[in-house]
Amino acid sequence: MTDSQELIKKADIQKIAEKGAAIYQKVKVQFEPKENGKFLAIDIDSENTYLGNTSAEALELARKNHPDKVFYVVKIGFESAETLARSFGLSGNA
Repeated sequence: MTDSQELIKKADIQKIAEKGAAIYQKVKVQFEPKENGKFLAIDIDSENTYLGNTSAEALELARKNHPDKVFYVVKIGFESAETLARSFGLSGNA
């Protein structure tokens, strides 16, 4: 099992999803509509955000600062957003 897979296994995905969605609701005015279509990785503990053109790019930026965390990821400007709580090691280009 990779380190990323181990992080996912230990993460409280429900907590990450709920808290990440709440944080996004607070910060989305900073990103919509200017950054629509891009991705935002959110650290639910610090509430820091990392913007990327793809989910992989946003997660890569986040993982540089916090290599041992799982992040909430949202596609900016989309109601039925790709919302993932996953580690960089399991992400793909979305």
